[in-house]
Amino acid sequence: MRFLSILLLLSCLPRSLWAITLHTGHGQRYADMTAAAKVAVPGDTILVHNGTYRGDQSLQGLQGAPGKWIYLLAEKSGAVFFEGGATAWAGTDIAYLHIEGFVFTGQTGNGVNLDDGGTYTSPAHHIVLQHCIFRNMAATGNNDLLKLSGVDALIMQQCIFLNGSPGGSGIDMVGCHNSLIRQCRFENMGANAVQIKGGSSDIRIEACIFKNAGSRAINLGGGTGQAFFRPADATWEATALKVYSNIFTGSEVPVAFVGCTWSEVVNNTFYKPGRWVIRILQENRDTVRFVKCSNNTFRNNIIYMDQQVRTICSIGPGTAPETFTFSNNAWFHSGNSAWPGPQLPVPEKDGLTGKDPGFSNAEQEDFSIPASSPAAAAGCPVQHPQNDHAGKRFLPTRAIGALEVKQ
Repeated sequence: MRFLSILLLLSCLPRSLWAITLHTGHGQRYADMTAAAKVAVPGDTILVHNGTYRGDQSLQGLQGAPGKWIYLLAEKSGAVFFEGGATAWAGTDIAYLHIEGFVFTGQTGNGVNLDDGGTYTSPAHHIVLQHCIFRNMAATGNNDLLKLSGVDALIMQQCIFLNGSPGGSGIDMVGCHNSLIRQCRFENMGANAVQIKGGSSDIRIEACIFKNAGSRAINLGGGTGQAFFRPADATWEATALKVYSNIFTGSEVPVAFVGCTWSEVVNNTFYKPGRWVIRILQENRDTVRFVKCSNNTFRNNIIYMDQQVRTICSIGPGTAPETFTFSNNAWFHSGNSAWPGPQLPVPEKDGLTGKDPGFSNAEQEDFSIPASSPAAAAGCPVQHPQNDHAGKRFLPTRAIGALEVKQ
């Protein structure tokens, strides 16, 4: 009788104390992600079994809790495909979700769309995306592999973005805050690989690879309609963005500062950019509300150029390039031994010009440098980034570029 009483008591407890695995997919109890998301509670795991599934799945309102995240997992990483549809997954007002191992491919709208439902005071938040692949947009316009609107506390790591829409982004962030994009790869993008705008702040992009990653590989800011800013009274497109220890190959311009403030691009490697190295622009022309693109830093970067580059730094109207900081960058023009050096809007402190950094094998994407490189121990001492592209800690007398010297 006592045992029966205990069972009856346990049956009355909240289900969240009984975290379960919701088996989802072909032949499983839950046919698709939408069905599983409707019943999942904090602490549960949605396990999607291997196979190919249709797009247009909904995560509407799916929320875990602190210490009771909901896990959305592929049975085997890279073996669960969400194919086609306008959007593979749409997630509004979601929170405390860990998403891992899925492939999203062939969407006509956005690959995955996560947002706050237009309720700017209650963002989607605490989301981890790991080991996912976003690829092959079936669209040619402003369509993004991953669209984030009003998303805070996002961690995206070890994800791959391939073959974006010609007019879209790999990741488009509008009004997003306090987030990290780390160890991701972007290849064959359209307009850009990562765009961060609409009142976004405190976003860090670290140890990623950008290969032919669009017209502007990283767009730090942009031009956002006033109705879409988060917060609504933001006076900048983006602020406090960090671009650390990344490797860029190709793109018309690797980095564009567009209406952003107090952002920094530090210890990166740029290899054969197409037209410009950086751009300083102001696309939102409301000069009453918005501050100028200003007070940004470009430091400790290796820039390896060939004859494709026309202008080192392109400066648009309505900006404040005189407030920028340039220091300890290593500039090398492989096609012109008499190249006099970059023309920058302000004098650069401790820059290097005309010295080959001595990459180990750039054509094989090995941008490490030997101790004999002129970029070794030539960086400005800074607190961040602490680690290089490979995760190795920078030396006290740090190298210029994304990788510390080989030892």
